[in-house]
Amino acid sequence: MPTFPPVDEQMRILMRGVDFGDETTYENMEKELRKRLQESYDSGRPLRIYCGYDPSSPDLHLGHTISMRKLRQFQDLGHQAIFLIGSFTGIIGDPSDKESARQQQTLEDALVKAKTYTDQAWRVLDREKTEVRYNHEWLSKLDFADVIKLASHFTVQQFLTRENFSKRFGKGDPIWLHEFFYALMQGYDAVALKTDIQIGGTDQLFNLMAGRKLMEAYGLRPQTILTFPILVGTDGELRMSKSTGNYIGIDEPPGVIFTKVLNVPDSAMRNYAELVTRWDQEEIDRMFAAIEAGELGMREFKHKLAWEIVSIFHGDEAADRAAQDARRMHEGQAPSDAPAVEIDGPAALLDLLQEADVIKSKGEGRRLLKQGGVRVDGQQVRDPLLTLNPTSGEEIVVQIGKRKFLRVRGG
Repeated sequence: MPTFPPVDEQMRILMRGVDFGDETTYENMEKELRKRLQESYDSGRPLRIYCGYDPSSPDLHLGHTISMRKLRQFQDLGHQAIFLIGSFTGIIGDPSDKESARQQQTLEDALVKAKTYTDQAWRVLDREKTEVRYNHEWLSKLDFADVIKLASHFTVQQFLTRENFSKRFGKGDPIWLHEFFYALMQGYDAVALKTDIQIGGTDQLFNLMAGRKLMEAYGLRPQTILTFPILVGTDGELRMSKSTGNYIGIDEPPGVIFTKVLNVPDSAMRNYAELVTRWDQEEIDRMFAAIEAGELGMREFKHKLAWEIVSIFHGDEAADRAAQDARRMHEGQAPSDAPAVEIDGPAALLDLLQEADVIKSKGEGRRLLKQGGVRVDGQQVRDPLLTLNPTSGEEIVVQIGKRKFLRVRGG
């Protein structure tokens, strides 16, 4: 029989960061979770916890890891985590955070994008303790009568109270019927998996509540739900998303992650610190108090945050190297992983950049030069006919934009 830590200890870990945007819901779910943990502690039965991830793109980003790290906490406490890939719900796409309909994809498209999900998930989850499921296993088998039965438990008015649907309805924008089905399908996942707890973002509250309602309708004990705030993207405003391009992928190179974090607006720093680090709340509060008192500079804090995030997904050594590279780049030097070419005699700058795949075409290079986006040894250059001719053993550093570098060495 498995053994678990005391319930108070589990509650302290698991309730950190939980936010429903409603105090009553928070109190109710907190009581439910405590009761389930106590029953698990007394019986020795692990709880079944899941979170679903729709494969709308091939890569996981920092926003996904908020719920994944909570799954890992449940795992570390002795419970069963289920990593659910929305291979069928991903065909429709979750409308929860959208004020317009998502473009649909095929099941084949979703499965292709999902191939990398599990490999990337092991950066957070324990591979040996994770149950991976795909919801097309049961959703694709529902017939029309089953769908009608699911729909009979909800009203149109319930859906129209959702903020995104309400806005579209008020503006006269179309709300497609298949978008209503998404909440029904996600709710049915809980029925099929017979879970105790589901995790999701605060924007998922309606869908998670739908799961509770359907479980009850099918004679099951309604799952407890835990929701967490949304991570903003690198723009500091919109939620992190591949579709808007404001994301930090967990499989991106350490240097890219480090630099992206440094460029996130100051206003989003607490959001990142509280949602994607291993720091406890006391440490976070202490650092922000130091920032307000002028004892800790924001740039220094960002370097600490960037190091922490890279360390989580790539390890301490990679984080140290990325930090060193960031300092080098700030001083106009090339990072350690920058490509290098060796030449004997004069060579055209645009030819070197294209051959090293730093630019896609000479046309792109000419645009960057015209816009002042190219520097040679720290000096801005604009001449599209510029040639480089380093002496033997000399290295010239070419910088393109903020994050691209090329080292040109003399042979």
